[in-house]
Amino acid sequence: MRIGAIEAGGTKFVCGIGDESGRIEDQISFPTGHPDQTMPKVIDYFQGKEVEAIGIGSFGPIDIAHGSPTYGYVTTTPKPGWANYNLLGTLKQVFPVPFGWDTDVNAAVYGEVKWGAAQGMSNCLYITVGTGIGVGVYAEGRLVHGLVHPEGGHVLTRRHPEDDFAGICPYHGDCLEGMAAGPAIEARWGKKGHELPEDHQAWEMEAFYIAGALTDTILLLSPQKIILGGGVMQQPQLFPLIREAVRRNLNGYVSSNSILDHMEEYIVAPGLGQQAGLCGALALGLSAISNKVSSI
Repeated sequence: MRIGAIEAGGTKFVCGIGDESGRIEDQISFPTGHPDQTMPKVIDYFQGKEVEAIGIGSFGPIDIAHGSPTYGYVTTTPKPGWANYNLLGTLKQVFPVPFGWDTDVNAAVYGEVKWGAAQGMSNCLYITVGTGIGVGVYAEGRLVHGLVHPEGGHVLTRRHPEDDFAGICPYHGDCLEGMAAGPAIEARWGKKGHELPEDHQAWEMEAFYIAGALTDTILLLSPQKIILGGGVMQQPQLFPLIREAVRRNLNGYVSSNSILDHMEEYIVAPGLGQQAGLCGALALGLSAISNKVSSI
């Protein structure tokens, strides 16, 4: 079985071919430019590949409501050219196969459930901290959708007592993404995160904001596992700082061994590494085939 997978990120697109076991056999990546530049590259890659389905995990916000006139669109993104763009429809015009369609972070959490750090779990969370911050939620054995889809990167956050940074989110200013995404680190400190030393104040502050969001999520959704990915989380010193801050925030209130004694196994890096998003898109493609069969 040959399944196409697209991780449509705000910074880069990754396209690949894989199988039902989650193995990626081929992939390419290229920067996310204007749709007129980017989408022909996507189409060219899949031409002649004879895929049976294509799964797409896309940066958002996106419309995932079946029956909506804008189903398959990227909606209110500030990224030039992509607002109200029919990403899914553009591909459907070329490839007559089933499509899976969801956010990039929902795809990532789905990949981790299928083949990664959250295998066998019915409730887990994936947060990517990079150019933006996104949250994928898998609860009671399914991906969470509703009014739209989770937008946990834009939750309001308690301000660090030593931080007077205004925040960079064009919609909310000092929401989680506005305070803790990669561009916020650079705007606050004048350097990209990977240019800062491990003992820089930036990392304690970063852990403060991420841990605050995780604490709220633990209390609200009670996930069995929290997975942190994205470029900012490539700084290994962040994980122990975040775990300790979450433990302090909860202050013994949540009586679970995962939090009290095994935090290093509870808040973790992706089991699929940098392939979580692409593998998750692959899983969405597989589900699209299953859904088509079950509806016949």
